[in-house]
Order: sequence, then structure tokens, then C-alpha cells
Amino acid sequence: MNGRIKSGLALAAIGLVLVIYLLPIYWIVATSLKEYSDILARPPKFVFAPTLRNYVSLLLVPGEGLHATPFAARLLNSVIIASLSTIFAVAMGTMTAYAFSRFRTRGQGDWQFFILSTRMLPPVVVVIPIFLMYRALGLFDTHAGLIVLYTAFNVSFAVWLLKGFMDEIPKEYEEAALVDGYSRLQAFVRVVLPQAVAGIAATSVFCLITAWNEFAFALVLTQNTAQTAPPYIPSVVGSGATEWGRIAAGTVLFLLPVAVFTFVMRKHLLRGATFGALKR
Repeated sequence: MNGRIKSGLALAAIGLVLVIYLLPIYWIVATSLKEYSDILARPPKFVFAPTLRNYVSLLLVPGEGLHATPFAARLLNSVIIASLSTIFAVAMGTMTAYAFSRFRTRGQGDWQFFILSTRMLPPVVVVIPIFLMYRALGLFDTHAGLIVLYTAFNVSFAVWLLKGFMDEIPKEYEEAALVDGYSRLQAFVRVVLPQAVAGIAATSVFCLITAWNEFAFALVLTQNTAQTAPPYIPSVVGSGATEWGRIAAGTVLFLLPVAVFTFVMRKHLLRGATFGALKR
């Protein structure tokens, strides 16, 4: 009986935590599907006639199509900038983490600390100097400017996270490959990378989320051409009253790509979380 009571209490606690975490998401999705009168209803309506009007107004302009809307352009910018910066950061982070894990060089600890120190300052502290530098270099409001910046900020995180995964891969695998005639590069590509897939996938998810959600740099360093979705969504306030339905619809559309990517990578994330335990 005590076991059943404990199980029931555990399930109740898990259910309560799920409700707390999922209620904001439900509220955003429900708001995006409501008419304006239903959004402002008091008490709040939990049963209502859903509509896609908010999504249509964000993505479609009558007679012009999807590409004509500002939100669609900003969302596409987010996809391009976040994806490319994640690819570059993970690629450079993988190679750097492998070098730190396998080779011992003078001042290695200092170099690792220097890489980590690039993440110690909050973006709001350095955004003005970077803004002035970007204006001088012609990188203001460009895709390349944000890609370079997000890559630089994410590569330190990728190095430190991937180094732990590289340390868990036995060196004997590479030594056996070298004895068989493989070069160091061939051993890295054919032996180490397949073993580190879980870590690379987990790192990619975290780097993508960081670049996808970044607000301060995207707000200050862009204007129209390269502006991403985070600074644009709050601007959808309407000419009179705040258009909460459109803001909620934009938030849902902004959440979907990262949610889908994380769902696709869920198996690798689980393997990455238990990587060291499985190896040992």
C-alpha cells in the first residue's frame, strides 16, 4: 500500500510540474487561435471557435504571397543565420576540442580559459563597441555580420562541451587506426567523429537554441535586411490596440523550427547525456 501511495504522489508531482511548464505554451497557442474579442474576454475563454486568421495575416498578404510579409522574411533570416552559425561553431568547436583533448601544448589551460572568457560578458556590455566596429567595417545589417558574431560566441561553448565528449573516447581506437596506416586526419574523420556523434548533436542543439533566441545583438546590429524574428515579434503591436493574437501566432511559428529540430535529435540528446556512463 505504501508503494502505491508513493507512486501516486510521484505521478501527481510529475503531473503538477508538467502543468506548470506546459500551461504557458498552451496559453500562447490558444491565444494565437482566438479572435480578438475572445482574447480580451473576462473571465478567459477555454472553449472557443479556433481561427487561423492571425497566422494568415502574418504569413500572407492578399495577392502577394508568403515572401511579401515582413515576418516571413525575418523568420527566414533566423533560419539562415542560426543554422549557418551553428554549423560553423560546431565544426570549429569539434576540431578545437579534439586538439585540446589529444595534444598537450604550452599554456593550454590559459588558452582554454581565454576561449571560455568570451562568454563571461553579457551581450549588452559589448554590443555598443561591436556596433561601432560593424558600422566601420560595413557589416551592419548584414547576414554575414550576425553569422560571424553568433559563431564567435557559440564556439567557446562548443569547445568546452565537446572536449568532455572527446576525453571519453578511448585513445586506443585512434592508435589502432594509426597502426593500420591511417593518417591523423583519417583517424579523426573515420574513428573519432562517429564516436562523437551524440556529443556533436547535443552541442548543435544548444548552439542553435542560443543563436535562435538571441535578441540584443539582433536588435542593435540589424535594421531591415538581416533582422531576425526575436526583435521583430514584439513590434507587432498594431496601430491602436495591441494585437496579441498576431504576437502569439508569431511566437508559435518561431518556436516550431527549434522544437522540431530538438525532437529529431532527441535520441542523440539522450545518448549525449549518458555518454560517459555508457563508455565506462
